[in-house]
Amino acid sequence: MNRALAPALTAWLALAGLTGVTAAWAEAADAELTAAKEARDRGDYAAAIGHYRLALSSDPQSYEAKFQLARLLSYTRQREEAIRLYTELLSARPTNSDVLLARGRTLAWEGRWSESEADLRAVTTLLPEYGDAWAALGDLYLWSDRPADAIQAYTRWVSVQPNEPAAYLARSKAYRALEQRSQPQATQPGSLRWLAHVGDTYSNFSAGRSAWSEYDASVRGYFPRGSLAVESLAARRFSLTDHAFALDGYTDAWSRAYLNLRYQYSPNATLYPQRAVRAELFQGIGRGWEPSLSYDHLSFTSTNVDMYGVGLGKYVGNWYLRWRTLFVPSTTLGVSHRGVARYYFSGNADDYVELNGGFSRGSELLPHSVLLNVTSSWTGGAQIQKFFTPRWGIWLTGSVSDEHTSNPFVERDASVTLLFRW
Repeated sequence: MNRALAPALTAWLALAGLTGVTAAWAEAADAELTAAKEARDRGDYAAAIGHYRLALSSDPQSYEAKFQLARLLSYTRQREEAIRLYTELLSARPTNSDVLLARGRTLAWEGRWSESEADLRAVTTLLPEYGDAWAALGDLYLWSDRPADAIQAYTRWVSVQPNEPAAYLARSKAYRALEQRSQPQATQPGSLRWLAHVGDTYSNFSAGRSAWSEYDASVRGYFPRGSLAVESLAARRFSLTDHAFALDGYTDAWSRAYLNLRYQYSPNATLYPQRAVRAELFQGIGRGWEPSLSYDHLSFTSTNVDMYGVGLGKYVGNWYLRWRTLFVPSTTLGVSHRGVARYYFSGNADDYVELNGGFSRGSELLPHSVLLNVTSSWTGGAQIQKFFTPRWGIWLTGSVSDEHTSNPFVERDASVTLLFRW
């Protein structure tokens, strides 16, 4: 009897010892998890990562320790290790939406767009009402230069969380990205693919100069890779009139880049240049930066003018800021600078207010002389565009310029433009 009890007693003691060790490991892991959470809450990510590593060494199967460690590693740019840990968790839980979402976001931060999209699409398929997943998918598309897809994802986010302000702000940023690329959805909601406008500009001058008037009308069509407008322009100055016609287009170039190309022709060329050609290249870089290079050639009946420009834009929340410098080589170099601050106030790309201003410096040939006179000017203005219905809108502008030339004057401009789309 004693011989039979001895092995059983030995096994019982071994099991009790193992259970005690396991309990000790679990207790140590819990203590490290508590310390890690406290460090994380106070913003000490380095200490929190250390505690999560210790918790994981005490309990290698701890979901909480591995998941939280991966999260903090991704926040601190140790993303390859974070992706590896998320992948280990998914090997045992392939449909865990939290892990798929976390890995998808981390992959997006690393620029691994297709892998990120696969994870985030899996989450939205599993949980179509999960707002965070649609937010992450929209961010992925915006960062990877797919603003049209970003708008769709953010719209789903708005639909499942209509009281979340961040969803509307994110969608507004995507609309603005599309506007800069002149994609159809930028100004054309739904199936509206055409935009027409007619406008009138009135200019008043000091020093007894007569007023000027300008009229313009255009129709722009929007296509998958850009847009093209046909324009008609008319001007009345100094009791003279002139007309011009133009083609103005935007088209994709390469990743995060697009071109604006313009050709203008005036048959009579009494006020407008006979021909005007323009090309400007925009390139998105980083988070919301947009530098540009431009070239303009104006061919008048008696002379030609070339202009070279550099610009830099930046998205900041609901603001779009841009600075542009234009160089005009002639007998001496003329330089002009212009800044724009535009605020989108309705959560879309349609409605905005804008403040703008600039200054320039150049030269002119004094009458009956070989001497050059240094000229300078400054200008300031404001604009507002508002669509009152999906189809009808209005665009108002006003500006004032102070020209310091051999015959100085002040110019004041005001314009009104009616917009219609279908």
